[in-house]
Formats: sequence, structure tokens, C-alpha cells
Amino acid sequence: MPVKSIMSSTAPFLTSRHVAVIGAGATGLVAARELRREGHRVVVFERGDQVGGTWVYTPEVESDPVGLDPNRSVVHSSLYDSLRTNLPRESMGFRDYPFRKREEKGRDSRRFPGHREVLMYLQDFAAHFEIDELVRFGTEVVFAGLVEGGKWRVTSALRNSDPVDEIYDAVIVCNGHYVRPRLPHIPGINAWPGKQLHSHNYRTPEPYQNKVIVLIGGSSSAVDICRDIATVAKEVHIAVRSLEEDKQGKVPGHENMWLHSMIDTVHEDGTVVFQDGNAVGANFIIHCTGYNYDFPFLETNGEVTVDDNCVGPLYKHVFPPALAPWLSFVGLPWKIVPFPMFELQSKWIAGILSNRIALPSKEEMVEDIEVFYSSLEATGTPKRYTHNMALLQWDYNNWIADQCGLPYFEEWRKQMYMATSKNRALRPESYRDEWEDDDLVLQAQQDFADYLI
Repeated sequence: MPVKSIMSSTAPFLTSRHVAVIGAGATGLVAARELRREGHRVVVFERGDQVGGTWVYTPEVESDPVGLDPNRSVVHSSLYDSLRTNLPRESMGFRDYPFRKREEKGRDSRRFPGHREVLMYLQDFAAHFEIDELVRFGTEVVFAGLVEGGKWRVTSALRNSDPVDEIYDAVIVCNGHYVRPRLPHIPGINAWPGKQLHSHNYRTPEPYQNKVIVLIGGSSSAVDICRDIATVAKEVHIAVRSLEEDKQGKVPGHENMWLHSMIDTVHEDGTVVFQDGNAVGANFIIHCTGYNYDFPFLETNGEVTVDDNCVGPLYKHVFPPALAPWLSFVGLPWKIVPFPMFELQSKWIAGILSNRIALPSKEEMVEDIEVFYSSLEATGTPKRYTHNMALLQWDYNNWIADQCGLPYFEEWRKQMYMATSKNRALRPESYRDEWEDDDLVLQAQQDFADYLI
């Protein structure tokens, strides 16, 4: 049985902690807000010069287009210029700061807006809750580790300045997970003469004019990028790991796009051979193959590791039992409605740090993690999918809401997510502009007035 922590039945003695939040993207912003609401003293470290994290677009790309060179110039953003959200704004927003349509000049009022509108929403959020004053911009955390007395030493450095050490009661890791590319093993790739890049370094389609492109992946970014490139490329061949045989072949509605099974081998003459037996001579391979979790600054003496992209052991994807509650992670789950989940995780962490909410014992947390890992193994779920919570997110969100004494997730939000997923499968080209869930939109708008929690 899952372990359930409880709210104190009597008025607890609330404690204010000194907390370091690493990152000022969506996770760091909402974590800072909840911590301050709970009475904690907060410092947010952000190596960029503005809030928004991965939602800050830049045309710059890394010096190594596949992201393998450890000495490469690292670019934090993974956004491509044409990116629009793959979730409707009603479901995306924080629960008590809805992502409402803004009609004024310079805003994107579409239901599935472009990335610049999401950044402006996060900037509005930060301004509304006065979070900017908590953020140290241009400051990178180079080390965070335990010291005597159970405190945390955080070493940070402003650009071109010497590092500075500070002591904190707790550290919350909010550095995102769209920076370190994950690449597949392809036999023969070292001798293949074409060019490669990871989607992390894709921005616009112009460099692929009249080229033959092989794109690996079936994620949302892969779907977007292949259609973006197809507007200028000679041919686009999409290699997908799990593809039914009747789906192989030319993509409906496109004259220059084909679906294949995964790549089998590549060769010195430029040929790419697929497992379905087809072969093409290609100029580029674009890897839309996801990312690895990476915490280069974090020293936990082996208590937290990343093994096949599973960060663990973590209780409920947040707390390492040996270091709880003084180290926590916000935003590790994927294939989710992100901002509202980050909000709930942050409320839970803030309440635990103040002693208003109780965590189970270390032993109970370890047991819960073992049960969770066993359930993944029993269903044949690869370790790298540990934090894939597409089907589990609703129960997970409601569990955390229960710990915090908050209402469960709105049913319309779940139904909207499912309706969008169905619509995306039926209308991959136009789901962002055609939909059939206006009744859910109305429910959302009616609820927004009640979200001041």
C-alpha cells in the first residue's frame, strides 16, 4: 500500500528555513512563490539574465550540434522558432494564476500559443508575485553539497567573478531537463559522412533546403520539426522505434515525407538503412530522441544517482529518503500537464519544510519506492521511463493535493488533456486550430475565478 503522510491534527510550530532554489524557469518560479508564502527565506539562482528557463528562445545553437562534446558552448534553450504549445492554455496554467487569453498588442491570443506567449505568461507570473526580487540573475551554481550539521553549502559564481560559498537549510533543484541530449546507438555512425544534430540545436528549417533528411523520434517535437523541415526539404524520412507495419510509407497529406521503422545501419556512402529494409541516401540525421537528466553541480555522496535516466531513489519523484526534506526536486516527471503539477509539488515541499505537513519515515519512503520500482518492473516498463507519468499523473496530483489539504485536480483539466491527445492523433496537422471540446473551455473559464487558493 502507498504510504500516506498526514497533516498535523494540531496547530504545528511552523519553522522558517533558508532555502536555495536552483533555476528560475517555471519550476523555480512557482517553488519560490510557495516557499515565500509558507514563510521561508528564499534565494533563486539563475544563470541566465531573465526568468523563464527553457521558454527563453535564442537563435543561438551549441558549438557541437549533437551535444556530446563536454567542452561545447552550452545553450540552455531547446526551443525552435515555430514552436507552439501542444497543450491548450486553459490546462497549462498554474491553478491560481490562469493562463488567460490576452488581446493586447504583442500578445498571442491563440488557444495553443507560440513559445513567446508562454514566456510572457511566466514573466507576468513572476511580476505579479514579485519573484524577481528573489532571483540572482547571471549566477550559476557550481556546487551544492552537504556540510556538517545537515546544512547545504551552495557555491555560486557571477559571470567573470570568483565563486562564493553560502550555507542553506535546504536546496530545491529546478534546473530543468532539456539541456543534455540523449542519443541512440547507430551502427556505422562514426563513418557516415553526413551531418547530424540533436533537436536541442534545431531552430529554423532554412538550412535543410533541398536536402534529404532522416529524423529519428516520435515525440511532439519530432512531429513538429519534421513538418517544419518538410516545407523546404527535398525528402524527410522519419524513423520511429515502435511503428505498426501498416503505418509505414508516405505520410498522408505530404508528398515528401515517409514513415519508417528504426534505423538499422548507416554507411560510408551516405546510405541510411532502416529495419523495414528500405534505404535512402541522406544529408542530415536529426535526433529528436529526448534528454538525459543532469545535475553537474550536485554532490550527494551517492545518495542520488542517475541510472538509465532514472533519478533515484526518490519518494514520489521529489525527495531522496536519505536527504529528505533538505534536498528535493521539482519538475522531473514528463508527458504531463507540467505547470499545475510543479505547483502542487512546490506546495508540498514548502509545507514539509515548515513542519506543517509530515513526511513518512525514511524506512517507509524507501519501502514505497521499492513498491513503485517493482510495479514498473512487473509491467515491463524500462527504467528510462521511470518519470514518464502520462497515465499516472492524475492520481499522483490528487495524492499530493491531499497531503496539502487542497482540492483535487479539476476533472475538466484531465478531460481536456485526453481530448487534446485524441484530437492530436486524429488531426496532427491542425489540432492546434481545430477542436471539439469547447464545453471544457467554458468549464475552465467558469472555474478560473475560484482559483485563488
